[in-house]
Amino acid sequence: MQLLVSLASIILVLGILVFVHEFGHYAVAKLCGVRVEVFSLGFGRRLWGFRRGETDYRLSALPLGGYVKMAGENPMEDRTGDPGEFTSHPRWQRFLIAIAGPTANIILAIAVLAGVFMFHHETPVYWDQPAVLGWVMDKSPAQKAGLQPGDKILRIEGVNNPTWEKVLFRIALNPDQPVSLDIQRGSEILHKTVVPQAVGVDRVGSAGWIPQGPALVSRVDPTMPAAKAGVQAGDVLTAVNGFPNASSLSAVLEANKDQPVELSILRNDQPLTLTMTPAYVEDPENASHKRYRIGVEITDVMHVDKLPFPKALKQSWDDCKTNSGLVFELLGKVLGGKASVKQFSSPVGMARESGRAAMRGPWELLSFMALVSLQLALFNLLPIPILDGGLMLMLLIEGVIRRDIKQEIKERVYQAAFVFLMLFAAVVIYNDVIKQLHGG
Repeated sequence: MQLLVSLASIILVLGILVFVHEFGHYAVAKLCGVRVEVFSLGFGRRLWGFRRGETDYRLSALPLGGYVKMAGENPMEDRTGDPGEFTSHPRWQRFLIAIAGPTANIILAIAVLAGVFMFHHETPVYWDQPAVLGWVMDKSPAQKAGLQPGDKILRIEGVNNPTWEKVLFRIALNPDQPVSLDIQRGSEILHKTVVPQAVGVDRVGSAGWIPQGPALVSRVDPTMPAAKAGVQAGDVLTAVNGFPNASSLSAVLEANKDQPVELSILRNDQPLTLTMTPAYVEDPENASHKRYRIGVEITDVMHVDKLPFPKALKQSWDDCKTNSGLVFELLGKVLGGKASVKQFSSPVGMARESGRAAMRGPWELLSFMALVSLQLALFNLLPIPILDGGLMLMLLIEGVIRRDIKQEIKERVYQAAFVFLMLFAAVVIYNDVIKQLHGG
């Protein structure tokens, strides 16, 4: 079922995004009077289609992209001087045609996110809160840096008074790299440096701290101490042993061992305090290992609301702007050897993530589609020949030097770029397959 959902969702997502991207090129080309010979969803052999006017609209065998073929667009083709050819038009028109695809994807991302936020804007309750540590994991980078529960992060990598959203992004983007912090501990202001550990198949940074805040009890094992003490699914866990570190319940239990633990919970907005003694039992995630458990599963408490259109549009714009900055920052770190290329995803990885999003519901799938649409736009804007950004760069260079770049030079540059992109794609696909085989 998961495989079928993943395949169906990624075909739907990529189909929509590719269509929107190519339609952007197509629409502006037609407006400029360029002859469009082929509008294809997919690459390779033509499976089905129809011809209308001068254009062959088709579905092709390999559903991993698409293309719009314009007359005279390929730099390796001979020019005839036909006014319908791409190169017969002024450079500013060709620039507009090139940028139209990424622009269409950016507009789609903003529009889809705004629509989602108008009906279902969901975030963890701590996401936009001050970054106060609820717990520090044993032997973690945070503990090695001398951080403690209750510390408030005042500054991280030049960002003042960060929310948890900004802190977690800063940490994730800096695996194995020193990150400077200013923290408040009581009346003291301390400077610390934490080196996030690269974790998971994606090798993202983790400091080993947990945000201060409540947690939702999503499931209770009826045979375990929590159920016997009266804990119920749907309870909101606000504190453990008096400390507001609910999300770190597992770590607290391991630290307390067989000592009684006191849970502060909210049930129907009414406060309750329940006490129980953890049981030393088999770990459900590792049958060969035992740990202290009370028999509950917890998740983040989520805040869900509906934003009016102006706020939804602003929030969508802000999110897209933030994500764009993170994408370029990640790219810079990978090129500088400070982050792993494993953080990039191929269609294999996107299929996995789209399936997970689809299983969580339509709002998650739409949000995922908006994120991928934005990333598709940014990728195509990179100044690499073959990509839209490469064509735009060449047009800008030709505009500055006031003449066309020699055909032989263009051919060599395009050939080199093609080899580079194929090698890059092979590496990313290989990494995604390995992640899948290792349960990523």
